[in-house]
Amino acid sequence: MRCALRSCLFLLALSVLAGGEAAATTHSLGISSPLQGGSLASDMNASGQVAAMIEDQKGGWHAAFFEKGELIKLETLGETESEAKRINDKGELIGSSNKKDGTWTAFLYSRATGMQELGTLGGANSHGAALNNAGSAVGFADTANGDWHAFLHQPGEPLKDLGTLGGKISYASGINNREQVVGTATTEDGSRHAFLYDAARGMVDLGTLGGRYSSATAINDKGVVVGTSEMKDRSWHAFVYDGTQMKDLGLVIGAGDSFATAINNAGHVVGSVEIGERHLSFVWRDNKMLLHPSGKGLYLTNAINDAEQVIGATYDRGLNAATMQSNAAPFVDLGGTKILSFNLIMVLLAGTVVIFRKRFRGLFFRTYHF
Repeated sequence: MRCALRSCLFLLALSVLAGGEAAATTHSLGISSPLQGGSLASDMNASGQVAAMIEDQKGGWHAAFFEKGELIKLETLGETESEAKRINDKGELIGSSNKKDGTWTAFLYSRATGMQELGTLGGANSHGAALNNAGSAVGFADTANGDWHAFLHQPGEPLKDLGTLGGKISYASGINNREQVVGTATTEDGSRHAFLYDAARGMVDLGTLGGRYSSATAINDKGVVVGTSEMKDRSWHAFVYDGTQMKDLGLVIGAGDSFATAINNAGHVVGSVEIGERHLSFVWRDNKMLLHPSGKGLYLTNAINDAEQVIGATYDRGLNAATMQSNAAPFVDLGGTKILSFNLIMVLLAGTVVIFRKRFRGLFFRTYHF
């Protein structure tokens, strides 16, 4: 019950602090699916080229390239569905395609060269996750013995198996322009830990924030890593790893499970927060935590570019590809002096709940069964 009460207090504090604050401003990218479904933006470069996904009438999703109002559906032979993940400054896009036989294949796309399948590590499947401006790409593929391993693909070369942290499985999810790769890998005891890989050191275990599991999702050109870690109490907290230690962003948020999805070269981080059935997006910038409920900001925060555009989708009876400036007015700002007001309100609300529980204890337990 204490956890539920903390979440209720947190949400109530947000609603109190929200008075008088301007809502975040989102901008629809105008991606209308010809398949009569929704749309979302996975990534967008500073030139406005978008790695997008469009939904069909049956709820399946398909990769697309979007630029200046033109939508190009990216299809491989025999495809049933596909996904687009990242796009670099040259307009090169990485994604994956699902075939009729059930296998997945990682691909690269550019308007100049079209579609290029990346192959596997000896098994039947591969998934593309990210690429840098040199065209180096990462993802994961199954090996001949059926294990999934992270891979690095450099132009003109076969996929390179990046190995694991002593277990059998690894997944790459991000790469920067210094050829540093991040992702998740199993250790000898079966735990899954965030990793950082480079050619000099190989795969390095980044540890956790106290639990058994962690996952790295992105890395910027300064080598700063973001991701999510399990805590000792089994909750999940977003983190920033600066090369020496993990900073707990979930502690700054204060409640719920939080997940960091991307970081730009200014060190600004985006992600999401789940508090019960409530969904919020967050932007961590300039030592401030900016929170946006899904109805007042982006529902999905998939990326943030160096033009300070947060990329993802809004939600209103369906997903709609959209962006938001990273400094958009927050629903509640947990940085600077406002954190003092937030803490004061939390204390006052806590006192109110103590009184409430003493007066209506029996009714509370009969009604909610915590």
